[in-house]
Amino acid sequence: MSQKYDKEFKIQTVKMIQEQGKPVAQVARELGISDNTLYRWMAEYKKDGAQAFPGSGQLKADDKAMRDLQKRLRDLEEENDILKKAMHYFAKDRR
Repeated sequence: MSQKYDKEFKIQTVKMIQEQGKPVAQVARELGISDNTLYRWMAEYKKDGAQAFPGSGQLKADDKAMRDLQKRLRDLEEENDILKKAMHYFAKDRR
């Protein structure tokens, strides 16, 4: 299972690499993290700045809205299926 690191740890690690000029490989060895993980953190921090690393508890507003809409769609589809089955059930009784 992969280790979970919080947002503050990731930002401090990226800043340490940038500000102290330490090689990524050295920091990776010191922290027991793969080089690729650190490069990914650096790219995400460079792209998103303070908004990087939102974590599962801090979804971006658009992501949360999309998940809410998808859940609503699933619920409505389920309700629609139930109503269709009920319609067929009651239509059989009328014959």
